[in-house]
Amino acid sequence: MITCDVAIVGADPYGLSTAAHLKAANGLDIRVFGEPMGFWEKHMPKWMLLRSPLAGSHLSDPERSLTLEGYQANTGNAITSPLPLSRFIDYGRWFQSQVAPDTDHRKTECIDRNGTGFRLLVEGGEIWKARRVIIAAGIEPFAWRPEEFKHVPEELASHSCDHCDLTRFRDKKVAVIGAGQSALESAALLHEAGADVEVLVRAPFVRWLWRQKWFHTFKPVARMLYAPPDVGQAGLSHLVARPNLFRRLPRSVQDRWGKRAIRPAGAAWLHPRCEPIRITTGRAITSAVPHGGRLSLTLNDGTVRYVDHALLATGYRVDIARYPFLASPLLNTIQRVNGYPKLNDRFESSVPGLHFLGAPAAWSFGPLMRFVAGADFASRTLTRGVLGKTKSNTHHK
Repeated sequence: MITCDVAIVGADPYGLSTAAHLKAANGLDIRVFGEPMGFWEKHMPKWMLLRSPLAGSHLSDPERSLTLEGYQANTGNAITSPLPLSRFIDYGRWFQSQVAPDTDHRKTECIDRNGTGFRLLVEGGEIWKARRVIIAAGIEPFAWRPEEFKHVPEELASHSCDHCDLTRFRDKKVAVIGAGQSALESAALLHEAGADVEVLVRAPFVRWLWRQKWFHTFKPVARMLYAPPDVGQAGLSHLVARPNLFRRLPRSVQDRWGKRAIRPAGAAWLHPRCEPIRITTGRAITSAVPHGGRLSLTLNDGTVRYVDHALLATGYRVDIARYPFLASPLLNTIQRVNGYPKLNDRFESSVPGLHFLGAPAAWSFGPLMRFVAGADFASRTLTRGVLGKTKSNTHHK
């Protein structure tokens, strides 16, 4: 059995940022498991552009030197806005090469308690023991399929995260379900790949993130209204960017404002690309039935669409029970609320030494945790908590 102080499960922005901060602490043996930027490469469409602004797309390191600008200076690869997915993936892997070059690319197959620590079974049968485990394993297991599609075969209906190349739908008739950035950009990419596309939206209208020139470009006003990550509406953006403050609000306020901050919407720069596409609003799907090799979609107005495929850009619903590597005895000891782990101010669950980052931390720290921009706060906060505890434990000994 191989041992380490901290095992980080996941090598996307949150896992890599946390590795950068913890590795800067002398004496801690940190191991990172997972394919670097794997979710972004395998579960997001090629040619995608990031909706987040550049200021909200940096990974985090203690010196703030491994930013997008640092990447550009060191590699010569230009950074443009909006940022292409391929460039962001390359940036993430460059970051990983700087902070965690020894990342173990294998999957973690099982995590369970082992005395005062944890036992990790990795792909190939190797066993590790860690005093502390940090789960930064992303959202892919949380992809949500509406009830009407639960029994539709994948060749007729799939989630948007099931595809990295949408050109496979060239010359096909595709219904895109959803109203957020994923739905709208997928529709644009499908249309540009030669598919016949219709977007079906349950809401009465599509919301676009128009940037008011005065609010966003006049810096004194912009700084007052919007925090750099630009998550949430004017004013609310500053609260979202301060998770320690957000988590102190009454639960009902957190829930209401949290939902408001992440309402489905498309970036303004995407709007011209969606103009040629048929977008039908105020329509919900009441049934989805295979029909002669195609899919029959019945809408709430009684009309029917016959399509070759339905692309479900229907988002993600966090439920850590869907992580396949959490052993049942361990999972059952984690206090949860609607699938989210309850975390303390160190991102630690009710199981001492077990931490969660990214979207699973959103119930405890607010909507910033759903975005790359939250990696800076999360990695710094967790590191302070872990080092403080480590030092106090050492002092006690």
